[in-house]
Amino acid sequence: MTLSPPRREVGSSLVIQVADPTAFVLAVAVAEGVPTTVENLRVRLDGEPIVQRETTDAHGTRLHLFETGPGILSVDYAATVVGRAAPAPVVERDLVTYLRPSRYVQSDSLTDRARDQFAGLEGRGLLAAVEEWVYTNLRYDGAATSPTGGAVETLATGAGVCRDFANVTAAFLRALDVPARLVSVYAPELEPRDFHAVVEACIEQRWVVVDSTRLAPRSGLVRIATGRDSADTAFLTNTLADVELLSIDVRASGEDVVADDLSDVVVLG
Repeated sequence: MTLSPPRREVGSSLVIQVADPTAFVLAVAVAEGVPTTVENLRVRLDGEPIVQRETTDAHGTRLHLFETGPGILSVDYAATVVGRAAPAPVVERDLVTYLRPSRYVQSDSLTDRARDQFAGLEGRGLLAAVEEWVYTNLRYDGAATSPTGGAVETLATGAGVCRDFANVTAAFLRALDVPARLVSVYAPELEPRDFHAVVEACIEQRWVVVDSTRLAPRSGLVRIATGRDSADTAFLTNTLADVELLSIDVRASGEDVVADDLSDVVVLG
């Protein structure tokens, strides 16, 4: 019997109030290498189409750039993903990059704490212990997050959202010499619906998924952006003027999505 390739439907819609001329960078499209049969990105200002320029960042992250004047900006993205992307390659320079501390992953400030908390652990056992600790000791709370706070600040407040859980997880892993990076994803069955952030950690010569929120099955995740921390994986970046996000709607569903077995090693595809 031939099994049909897994199918996932993903998409997002943003409505933004723009008061002054602004430059935008979107990271809402699925990454290069994710197999799609249908894909569409529409950007409009007061109903009129805006032309975007696409460029590629690290690990196949697709960025869409454009500028607008004042008005109501709408962004609508949708894709049908059929099949799975090839596993992310392990490249030596990445193993250097993702061991270094970064803006939101202050692993150098957490080295002593990580060594004390996870003494004697390595490999899969270390990943499981870090995931369990973050899941158990942080509270998921949208009101507690801060756009300027990193792993150190999240540990001090004891709460945050997926980006905060991921920054803390990556910080502990890097502090213990495990390369770790953040990935923004579309996540079927995620509640509340939103863009999701997880960690990829390099063990046994492959990048495996660590999600300390346990809010969505890892088998269904679809890669969007990959980088050092939540600064590199933001779905929206703007310069020249401030803007107001009026609404956001993120959609993701999958036929092959199954409940997580936390003992499984999962690779993004």
